Amino acid sequence: MERVQTGANMALISAIVAVATLGGFLFGFDSGVINGTVDGLRIAFDSDDVGTGFNVASMLLGCAVGAFVAGRLSDILGRKRTLLIAAAFFIISAYGSGIAGSSGEFVVYRIIGGLAVGAASVLAPAYISEVTPAAMRGRLSSLQQVMIIVGLTAAFLSNYLLAEFAGSSTDQFWLGFEAWRWMFWMELIPATIFLLALFFIPESPRYLVTKGDRDKAHSVLYRLFGDATANRKVGEIETSVSNDHAPRLSDLLDKNTGKIRRIVWVGIGLAVFQQLVGINVVFYYGAVLWQAVGFSESDALKINILSGAISIASVLLAIALIDRLGRKPLLLIGSIGMAVTLAIMALAFMSGSLVDGKLQLSDGAGLAALISANIYVAFFNFSWGPVMWVMLGEMFPNQIRGSGLAVSGFAQWVANFGITMTFPIMLASVGLTGAYGFYAISAALSVIFVWMMVRETKGLELEQMEG
Repeated sequence: MERVQTGANMALISAIVAVATLGGFLFGFDSGVINGTVDGLRIAFDSDDVGTGFNVASMLLGCAVGAFVAGRLSDILGRKRTLLIAAAFFIISAYGSGIAGSSGEFVVYRIIGGLAVGAASVLAPAYISEVTPAAMRGRLSSLQQVMIIVGLTAAFLSNYLLAEFAGSSTDQFWLGFEAWRWMFWMELIPATIFLLALFFIPESPRYLVTKGDRDKAHSVLYRLFGDATANRKVGEIETSVSNDHAPRLSDLLDKNTGKIRRIVWVGIGLAVFQQLVGINVVFYYGAVLWQAVGFSESDALKINILSGAISIASVLLAIALIDRLGRKPLLLIGSIGMAVTLAIMALAFMSGSLVDGKLQLSDGAGLAALISANIYVAFFNFSWGPVMWVMLGEMFPNQIRGSGLAVSGFAQWVANFGITMTFPIMLASVGLTGAYGFYAISAALSVIFVWMMVRETKGLELEQMEG
């Protein structure tokens, strides 16, 4: 029914979404691969807790810059060209991170990878939202999160298999290189596919209109939706975009008050709260976390794979509901669920005791922590995981979409860096109880934020978004 009503060329749209979400896969793989390499990095570079934390978190500095620059660069070069640059950076980073001989060299390559991840994180959902029908935009944009989780799970599985075949992540494998180095090199395969596939997708019609190329925009829209819809869409886009200047950062300010627009603060809030609930502690430090409470390295890596499978199932459920229930209800359900499960984890860790410097939990507390952690991951990926990226890709008016994404994406990755960098320090000071208690409080506060600040965007055309 939706295909008949929209008149959309679903074969072309599906192909475009498939290519664009490869950026999400690489986002997930690049973020998750570090999970199994922490011990290797610590030994290879002889780093302490702070040094290891920076090696893990260094990519996120690049992510913050990449998200900010990509949002603006996409207004100048276009969505497609900017994604091509990101794909090249993925390849450079994957090779360099594995070959690095020092901590400084490793950080440089991880920052290059971060530039690519940051760019892909904001541009893929935005690009998808600009070429898909409003009636199914939420579901198709949510596929970005599916691919992020698939990428994470692929990294976890790859890490596990390489560690198993080699004996451990720090043992030598093919060609005399340690297994942890091969974990990074596995990314070269999807990164190369992404680069080549990008040459076969069109530029965003909304970008083409802002650059004054009406004929090319009409051609793309004609291929996507047919002639009648293409003529209407071009007119609507032209109306929604200010004709007196190209998009710029100053558009984020209200012309009447000179203050930052409310919609920008909402975007920043969504981006920051997604990180304050601590999800990337599970993604980046999952193996370390579960080893800290008594699991072996092998068992910890298996738990990561289980978490990845649960995440995929949760995102698929979100896809089925996001265009029916809407964005705001999913965010509220997720926030409440995460607050409860994080609190249970904090209480479980509180009951443990230190033995030889490691936290030991009773069988009951360990089981409660494990179950709560996986339910927490499910709630996140049912809500804030996909919905935050969907909303950032669609909530801003055409005139400020690139700039709004730049600022929100920058805030998201700065928060990500802060949470990731501070976890080893919190683990050594206030322990897992203090860390997860903080994440639980953040999840509870996000309920209030969503209730008071977030407006529903379900079913609205991008040209109907107000700033």
